[in-house]
Amino acid sequence: MSDGPDSSAVPLAVYLHFPWCVAKCPYCDFNSHALRDGLPEQAYVDALLADLDWELSRRPEHREIVSVFLGGGTPSLFPPAAIGRALDGLAQRLTLRADAEITLEANPGTVDAAHFAGYRAAGVNRLSIGVQSFDDAQLRRLGRIHDAEAAREAVRIARGSGFDNLNLDLMFALPEQGLAAAARDLDHALALEPEHLSYYHLTIEPNTAFARTPPPLPDADLAADMLDQAAERFGARGFERYEVSAWAREARRCAHNLNYWQFGDYLGLGAGAHGKRSSGGTIERRARQRHPARYQETAGGERAVQDTQPVDESARVFEYLMNRLRLTGPAPLAEFEQRTGLPRAALQQATRALVRDGLLSLDDDQLQTTPTGFAHLNTVMERLL
Repeated sequence: MSDGPDSSAVPLAVYLHFPWCVAKCPYCDFNSHALRDGLPEQAYVDALLADLDWELSRRPEHREIVSVFLGGGTPSLFPPAAIGRALDGLAQRLTLRADAEITLEANPGTVDAAHFAGYRAAGVNRLSIGVQSFDDAQLRRLGRIHDAEAAREAVRIARGSGFDNLNLDLMFALPEQGLAAAARDLDHALALEPEHLSYYHLTIEPNTAFARTPPPLPDADLAADMLDQAAERFGARGFERYEVSAWAREARRCAHNLNYWQFGDYLGLGAGAHGKRSSGGTIERRARQRHPARYQETAGGERAVQDTQPVDESARVFEYLMNRLRLTGPAPLAEFEQRTGLPRAALQQATRALVRDGLLSLDDDQLQTTPTGFAHLNTVMERLL
C-alpha cells in the first residue's frame, strides 16, 4: 500500500460550469440546456459561490489556483458583471496564481464588443471560441446559431478588446464532408491567426439528436486523412501538436487542459460539474447535481453533490494513463508517483505488454507513446482497459 499522492505538490485548477445555451446542438452530449426563461444571472453566481464555500468548509484549500475555466453550455450568455462577480468571489476565497490562465468559452452568436471588453476587464485572459466550421451549410446542419462571418467578427472583436490568447474550436468528419472542404475550414481558421487550435472529430454520442437520426458521416479512412491534413497544415504554420486534438504556438498551450491530462486536481462547481481532489493520501471524484434548478436549490450543502467516487489504487494507474497518454510529450515517472501516490513499478507492470509490442517506450525516467502508439491511441487505451 502507498501513502497516497502528495496533494501539496499536485496542481489545482477550478472549473465553473454554465449550463445554458440558446439552443441545444444535435451532436452535443454535454450537460447543457436550451434557455427558455430568463437567465438567472444573480441566483446562479450565488449558487456557485455558496457551493465553493461549502466545499472549502468541508476541506480547506491552501494551494494556489493555476487556472480557471468557465465552460458550458454557453458562458458568454452571462454578462460581464456576472462573470466578474464569479471571478471576484473565487479570488476572495482562493489564492489565484499571479499568472493564472482564466479561459471563457464563447459562442460567436452570443457576443458583442461590450461583452468581450467587459470579460477582459473582469479578469478573463483567454477566450475559446466555438467556431466548429466556416461552412454556413455545415453550421446550420450542426445546429449552430452563428455563421462563418459571425465567427470572423468574434475574433476581430476579441482582438480589439485586448485578448492576445485565443483558441478556435473546429470539428472535422462532418456530415458528407470531403477532404477539400475540411481543408477550407483549416485555411479559414489559420487566416485568423489564433494562438491555439482544437480540432475535434465529430462523433455520434448516445442520447443526442444525431444519435436518434444519424447523418451520413465520412468513413474512418477519410477522417484519418483529414486529421493528417490538419497536422501537416498546422505544423507548417508554426503550431505544435501537444495533445491528440490540440495545437498551439510556442508558450500558448492550454494550461487548464494540461492539468487534466497530467492528472492534476480541479474543483468542479456548477450544474453537472465534475471535480477531482487529492487530500490526506486519497483521491476523490465528485459530480454536482446535473439539473440547473436542482443545483441552485441544493448549492451550499452536501445535497449539491450527486455522486462521490474514491479513486482507489487499482484505478489510479489506468486513469493516469488514460489522461497522460493523450499528450505527445513524455510522462516522467516521478510525476506518476507524485500524482498517484503509487510506486513506478505499478506503471511499469501495467504497460509491459504495450512496451513489448512497440506502442509505448519506457526507461528508468519516463514513459511515452511511440509514433505507432500515438497514431493508434485508441488501440492503446482498449488494451489498457
